[in-house]
Amino acid sequence: MGRIAGVTAAETRERLLHAAAHAFARHGYDGTRVADIAAAAGVSNGALYTHFGSKAELLVAALRAHGPRLLADLLAADPGRPAADVLLAIGRRLPHRRDVLGHLVVEALVAARRDAEVARPMHDYVDERAGLIAGLVRTAQAGGELDPELSPNALAHFCLLLAIGSALVPPDLHAVGDEEWSALLARVVTALAPADDTTAQSGAPQ
Repeated sequence: MGRIAGVTAAETRERLLHAAAHAFARHGYDGTRVADIAAAAGVSNGALYTHFGSKAELLVAALRAHGPRLLADLLAADPGRPAADVLLAIGRRLPHRRDVLGHLVVEALVAARRDAEVARPMHDYVDERAGLIAGLVRTAQAGGELDPELSPNALAHFCLLLAIGSALVPPDLHAVGDEEWSALLARVVTALAPADDTTAQSGAPQ
């Protein structure tokens, strides 16, 4: 099995990424063999290594291509949507994550703790995700939606922890009611809003 007849190099790469994403999500990094990914994609091991230099490179590439992209999808669907609304929309979906690919990022992070070859590209990947969220926070601060005194980097880190935690604690382990969760998120977002100038002034010492 080399390159599949009638299939372009780009299509072969996409097949490999799809097969890898599902394999890593289901079996973990250590439990997945390169040969199994190649077989699932219908190509040889040699063809796989034509596209990816290592198993670690394939893992992170699969995460970029097929991992959770809720934030990017929401921004693309409605680029003018208030940033605070985007953060709330993402937060409301977190307790309902059941998709296999939602666990891909967890498997990648676990592998990164044990394997330096995985850690390097995962560091870049997490930085990119955090940077995207931090950019959204800065936009919200510029628009008066979030307190400008908040650290965009710290808030991005907080959001990443929530997202990863939602994959580690799925609904079948611990469920929470939609109304309860939404009420909590609304309270959090309210706490992140700019201070009321009128209230602040009325409470200031004379």
